[in-house]
Amino acid sequence: MTRLDRYLLSKLMALFGFFALVLVSVYWVNRAVLLFDSLISDGQTALVVLEFTALTLPYVIRIVLPVAAFAATIYAVNRLDQDSELVVMRATGASNWRLARSVVVFGLIASVMMAALVNVLVPAAKERLAERRQEVAQDVSARFLTEGSFQHPATGVTIYIRKISELGELEDLFLADRRNPARATTYTADKALIVRSDSGPKLVMLNGMAQTLQQPGDRLAITRFANFTYDIGALLQSNSNRKRALDEIGTLELMRAGSQLSALTGATPDQIRLEVTRRISQPLLAPIAALIGFAAMMIGTFSRFGMWRQITLAILGLIAVQALQNSVESVTTRDPSLWPLLYLPALGGGLIACAMLWWSQRPWRVRGARAVAEGGA
Repeated sequence: MTRLDRYLLSKLMALFGFFALVLVSVYWVNRAVLLFDSLISDGQTALVVLEFTALTLPYVIRIVLPVAAFAATIYAVNRLDQDSELVVMRATGASNWRLARSVVVFGLIASVMMAALVNVLVPAAKERLAERRQEVAQDVSARFLTEGSFQHPATGVTIYIRKISELGELEDLFLADRRNPARATTYTADKALIVRSDSGPKLVMLNGMAQTLQQPGDRLAITRFANFTYDIGALLQSNSNRKRALDEIGTLELMRAGSQLSALTGATPDQIRLEVTRRISQPLLAPIAALIGFAAMMIGTFSRFGMWRQITLAILGLIAVQALQNSVESVTTRDPSLWPLLYLPALGGGLIACAMLWWSQRPWRVRGARAVAEGGA
């Protein structure tokens, strides 16, 4: 790379880091607030909230990287134009195609970052997040150790706790187990404790009563007890066998997918190809976004009124690519066999960028501008 290429690349990378940091912070904070509300209300600690928000970070970075590359390119070219550096570069004989070389290298660097996120980090983070969500869902203290409200940890089971003491004692416990319609049992106890065991958590009730209604015959049996152990671990087995989603599996594993992986995830071969193609095509949007921004900014000549028209054109070009991306995603989701269509947004964006660069280099535009200026003189 020449000194000019390194200079432009350094400008782009510095601004890219700034915009990526700002956009990730804004987007991540919004997601963190939602997670904070849901997890804290479920009785989770601040460490669990921090872990969940950290696991969403790779996904957030993947979303904002193309936007950050686009914003960095727009801002860098605009500053070069305002400082007259762009005029000097053009005066040395550097064409717009020549100046685009640094933008291509910059876009490829952003694309490599996105490829690492999409193919490795995001699937690993999503898999870990799904596992932690399942663990939280199976956490007894988070599921139904809530004061003053009726909880339903499983179908046919209702739990109510009037108060939880500072020592962790459950005061005035009510538990109704109607999973077996022929034998419905209601437990009440002055106090209760949750005890961990090798076979799962147990609920030890103290000084209580069990009322069992047996069908048919409506026979009621009442048993008073000093202590009674109830197996609440059985309530947590319904979600133990969770199927892995495609977005939780690494790309290399998907490429080696066979019938075993299809049975594990419940996905068809076309759906697996669609997911792999999506991960390959998504990183291509970063260099395309940067090139569209650069090509649009190079259209026209220096103006004291700024480059707001070029910026508007660049935004419209990016919107067109995103609209095509949304359309293709919708079509391929309905019919996974059309997975090659996922390359259309990158191809269309590349054509838009090349068309803009070709238009910016049209010599008749310069002659036409000079003729207008001479006629006005």
